[in-house]
Amino acid sequence: MTGNEIRQAFLDYFAERGHQVVPSAPTVPQGDATLMFTNAGMVPFKRVFTGEESRDYNRAVSSQRCMRVSGKHNDLEEVGRSPSHQTLFEMLGNFSFGDYFKREAIEYGWDFLTNIVGLAPERLVVSVHKDDQEAYELWRDEIGLAEERIFRLDDAENFWQMGDTGPCGPCSEIHLITDPEIMEKGGDPSGPGFLELWNLVFMQFEQAPDGTRKELPSPSVDTGLGLERIATVMQGVTSNYDTDLFRPIMARVQQIAGYEYGSDPDKDVSIRVVTDHVRACTFLIGDGVLPSNAGRGYVLRRVLRRAARHGVLLGIDEPFLFEVADTVIQEMGAAFPEIRERRDFIRDTIRKEEERFLKTLGRGLALLDEQIVAVRRDKHTRLSGDVVFQLYDTFGFPTDLTQDILRGHGLDYDQDRFDECMREQAERARAAWKGSGEAAPAEVYNALANELSSEFVGYEQLAGRSKISAILVAGERVQQASEGERVEVIVPTTPFYAESGGQVGDVGKISTESGAVEVEDVQRPVEGLIVHTGCVGIGTIRSGEDVQLEVDREQRAATFRNHSGTHLFQWALRQVLGSQVTQAGSLVGPERLRFDFTHDNPLTGDEIREVEDLVNGLIFENIGSSVETRSYPDAIAAGAIAMFSEKYGDEVRVVTFGPSVELCGGTHASATGDIGCFRIIGQSAIGAGVRRVEAQTGFGVIQQSRRDESLLREASGLLRASPADLPERISKMLERQRELERELEKTRAQMRRGGSGDPLQSAREVAGVKLIAAEVEDANPKELRQMIDELKQRLGSGLVLLAVRQNDKVSLALGVTSDLTNRFKAGALVKEISTLVGGSGGGRPDFAQAGGNQPDGVPQALERFVELIESAAG
Repeated sequence: MTGNEIRQAFLDYFAERGHQVVPSAPTVPQGDATLMFTNAGMVPFKRVFTGEESRDYNRAVSSQRCMRVSGKHNDLEEVGRSPSHQTLFEMLGNFSFGDYFKREAIEYGWDFLTNIVGLAPERLVVSVHKDDQEAYELWRDEIGLAEERIFRLDDAENFWQMGDTGPCGPCSEIHLITDPEIMEKGGDPSGPGFLELWNLVFMQFEQAPDGTRKELPSPSVDTGLGLERIATVMQGVTSNYDTDLFRPIMARVQQIAGYEYGSDPDKDVSIRVVTDHVRACTFLIGDGVLPSNAGRGYVLRRVLRRAARHGVLLGIDEPFLFEVADTVIQEMGAAFPEIRERRDFIRDTIRKEEERFLKTLGRGLALLDEQIVAVRRDKHTRLSGDVVFQLYDTFGFPTDLTQDILRGHGLDYDQDRFDECMREQAERARAAWKGSGEAAPAEVYNALANELSSEFVGYEQLAGRSKISAILVAGERVQQASEGERVEVIVPTTPFYAESGGQVGDVGKISTESGAVEVEDVQRPVEGLIVHTGCVGIGTIRSGEDVQLEVDREQRAATFRNHSGTHLFQWALRQVLGSQVTQAGSLVGPERLRFDFTHDNPLTGDEIREVEDLVNGLIFENIGSSVETRSYPDAIAAGAIAMFSEKYGDEVRVVTFGPSVELCGGTHASATGDIGCFRIIGQSAIGAGVRRVEAQTGFGVIQQSRRDESLLREASGLLRASPADLPERISKMLERQRELERELEKTRAQMRRGGSGDPLQSAREVAGVKLIAAEVEDANPKELRQMIDELKQRLGSGLVLLAVRQNDKVSLALGVTSDLTNRFKAGALVKEISTLVGGSGGGRPDFAQAGGNQPDGVPQALERFVELIESAAG
C-alpha cells in the first residue's frame, strides 16, 4: 500500500464506523499557550478531552500533521542520520469523547492492522499497563492472543498523562516483532527487537495535584498510528525515507544536485535532511509561520537554513529549496489542499530566506574555518562561545548548524559562554520560547459556553432586542452590576460584531429598564460565545433582564468602509505587484486600515499611485457587493482568497466586489461607492520580506488631507515660502548645512593634526611595535574609521586604538597596518578590550569596532590594549 492509500484507508475505515472525519489542524496550535507546535494527533481535541469544549460529534478520526523539533521525541541532529527521525510527520488517530472505550478501541486497532492493511497476526504482540486487567482480558479473550504475546509493563511504558494534573490513563500498544530471536529469549517491547506501531490511550482517570486519581465520568480514547512508520512496515523497507512518502521528494533533490543516492554516506544524509526539512518548512509557512529570530519563526529559520547548508554540502550553491517545496506540494497537496492554495507564498518565502542565508553563508563559513584552524593549532577541542554567538548574531547561523559543522571536525563549543552572550543581548534572549503568546480562554468562558450560546445578527441590523444571559464582573459571574462597575455581558442574539478576521469589535450601548452599559469592545473568547465589555454608565443591570442593543452606526460605517477598502486594496496590490503577494495580517478599525503582505521592497511612488487609482476606480464604479455562503472547497475553487491565519469551517462566507473575491466573516459596504475614496498614508517593514501599508477611506481621507494641508501651511510660514517653493528652499538649506558640517570637520581635523589633541603625539613603541592608544574628545563615533586610516598612514607601521565617550556610551575603533595583520588581529583584540567598557565587537584583521555602556572603563581598556601588544610582541 502507498502512503496515500494507507491514510485514506484509515480515514474511510473509521468513517464507516461513525467517526467524524476531521481535517488536520495547522501545525500552529490554536488557543493553546502551552505548545509551540501541534506535536500529537490529540492536540486539536485537547480541550474536548478536558471537558472545556464540546463538539457536535463524539467520535472523530484524523490524519494530523505534527511538528517535533526537540525534546524526548526528537533531536534535530538525528534527522537524516536515523531511519525514523523526522521533524514533520503525520499521526493517524481515532478518538472517542465519552462514547466507546477499551473494547471497541482494541477491536478497531486489531481489525485495521490485520484485515485492512493485512499485517500477519503472528508478527504482532501487544503491551498493556501492569494493572489494567480489563485490557489484558480483552486481548486474551476477545482478540484471542496467547498470553505470552501480551506484555504487562509499568507506568514508564504504558501510562499516559496530559500533564501533572488532569486526564490520564493506561495505554495498550501494538508492536511489530522485528527480531524473533529476542522474542524467543524472553525480551519484551520495552527493549530492542520490537517496533511500536499503534498506541491506544484510555483516558480513564483525573489526577489531582496531590497525585491521587479518580475515575472520569466519561472515559475517552485517544490513539496514534504514525503514517510514516506503518508505511515503512507495509512497503517492506527499513527506513521511513525509503517509503513512497519521501522517495519522490528525495528524487527531486538528487536531480537538482546531480547526485545518485547511495554513492556517498555523507551526501545521503544531506539528501535526507533536505527532504525532511523542506517538508517541514512547506507546512510551517503554509500555516502562517514566517522566518524570524524568535519563537516559531526561529525554529522555521533554523530548519530552513540547516537544509540550505546541506544543499551546499551537496554542491548546490544557488537557491533550490523552493523547487523541492513544489514537489512536496505536488505529493501532499491532495491530502492537505491548503498547501496547494498557498503554493506561491510558500515558494516565495523559502526562496527569499534561502537567498538571504546564502549571501552570508560564505563569510560565516570563512570565519568558522579560520577559527577551527586556530583551535586545532592550539590543540584544543572546543570553539569559543563568542565565535558561535557571532556566527548566530551576525551571519544568521543557527547554533545547531554550527554544531553540525564542528562535529564533522571532531570539535565542540563552549555552550556556557554562548549562553552568557545570549543573556547579555536582551533581544536575542527573547528567542527562548515562552509559549505561543496566545492567552488560553478563561475557565469561566468555557463553562459559560457549555451552558449558553450567542448568535451574531448584525450583518443587516444595527439594533435589536434580547435578554441578558450572564454578567461577569472581574471574571466572576454575578446576578447584577451597578453604576461604575466594569462588566462583561452575554446575550443570546446580538447585532454587535465581535473582533475577528482583523476587524475590531463594535462599540455602542446596551440598555435595560433600570440601567445601561456603554459597550467599549466585543470579543469571542471561545467558539459560540460573544462577550460585550464595557462600563455600567447609569443605574443597575440584572441577569435575565430584557435589553435593547444599539451599535454605534457611525463607528460601524467607518469600520466597514475600511474593511471593504482592504479587500479592494488586496486585489489592486496583486494586480500591481503580482499574484505571489500574500496577506500576512490586517487590522481594520474606524480610523484606518492596516494591511501586512509579503514583499521585499517598499512600494515605489508609481506603485502607490497605481494601487490607489485601481482602488478608487472600483469605488467610482459603485459596484454592488455580493455575499453568499458556499462550501470551503467550492469557494477556493472559484478563486476566493483566504487569509490563512484564519480558521474556516466547512461553510464559508464569500464577499465579492467585482473582481475582488475573498472569504470573510466581517461587515462590509453594500457597494464600493459607499467607501467614498481610498488613500495610502504610510508604509514600513515589519519583518524579513513582510511590508505593512496603512491607508484610510471615506472621511478619514478628508481629515488626513486637512491635517497635511495644515502642516504644509505651517512649514510655509516658518520658511517664508509658498508651498510650491518649499522643495527648492529646503534643498538649499540642507546643502548649506552640509557645507557647514564639512567646514566644521575640516577645522576639527586641523586642530587634531599637530595640536594638543593630535593622537599621533601619544604614539609609543612597545617591544618594537609602534602603537597609539588614545581617547579622542572632539570627535563623533562616525569619524573614527577615517581617523584610524589617517593615523595608520601617518604611523607607517603599527596599531591604533581610539576611544570616544558620548553620554553613557563608548565607541572603540582599532586598526592594524597591513604589514602586521599576520601577527595582530584587530577583531580578536577589540573583542577582548571591549569587555572592559561593558560591550562587545569584532571585525576584520586590519580594522574592528566595538561599543559599550561603561564609559569609566576607557582608561583600563587603553591600558589593556598596550598589555596585549606587549605580551604578543614579546
